[in-house]
Amino acid sequence: MNRPVDAATLEHDAAPAADSASTRARASIEPVGDRCLLIRLGDTVDLATHYAVQAVTALINACPPIGVVEVVPAFTTVAVHYQPSLCPREGDLPSVYLTRQIEALLRQDLPDVASEGRVVEIPACYGGEYGPDLEDVARQCGLAPEEVVALHSGSPLTLYAFFFSPGNPFAGPLDPRLNVKRRSSPRTRVEAGSVAIANGLSSIYQSTSPGGWNVIARTPWNLFQVDRQPPTRLRLGDQLRFTPITPDEFRDLLEPRP
Repeated sequence: MNRPVDAATLEHDAAPAADSASTRARASIEPVGDRCLLIRLGDTVDLATHYAVQAVTALINACPPIGVVEVVPAFTTVAVHYQPSLCPREGDLPSVYLTRQIEALLRQDLPDVASEGRVVEIPACYGGEYGPDLEDVARQCGLAPEEVVALHSGSPLTLYAFFFSPGNPFAGPLDPRLNVKRRSSPRTRVEAGSVAIANGLSSIYQSTSPGGWNVIARTPWNLFQVDRQPPTRLRLGDQLRFTPITPDEFRDLLEPRP
């Protein structure tokens, strides 16, 4: 077996760029407390919304209005954190001033971020002790376990957001034939590196923790190290391609965790 490629740039199908007009039409801006504005760009987690979120994030980061201190993308929203004392002190409230500045930015053409993601091949050992829910997922989906593995690893998943704990990637969309909900009874312990699916998405637990998703595999890679810069091995927009490996290969590739 060839060793999986770490953060390699490979050929992959071009993704649709965010459409400036449709993004402006569905964008809404609302205050969240007195130091944050939330830009809502959709209400479903999908590729179109993801690329709109990333494009708006890149647009604001390229030319941040006075007072903005951080821009945080999520599944369907962009949070714009600001320091009120840095905003102009005459005229409108800081929230009103920044809303108008962001509205002006959104009237510009959005950058094309769809082509910037890398394809990252992530080794994953499916089933058995590494994927205790594989057979149950197969039963729920009316598939053989081997078909679940083939569908999960068959095409790249776009990394939509980091969520739940530091460095936890959430990616999609899953093949619709893998449509399963969360487990009815969450586990009190899910091993670090566990690859899990639910609600059309796939995630990788970065630390041992409780969890309610369906664990179908485990990766030997450590994708988050606090002493790295940046600490995340993956980036938003990356295309994650899971590569099936054997238990022996898992042990050979196992990386230390703090």
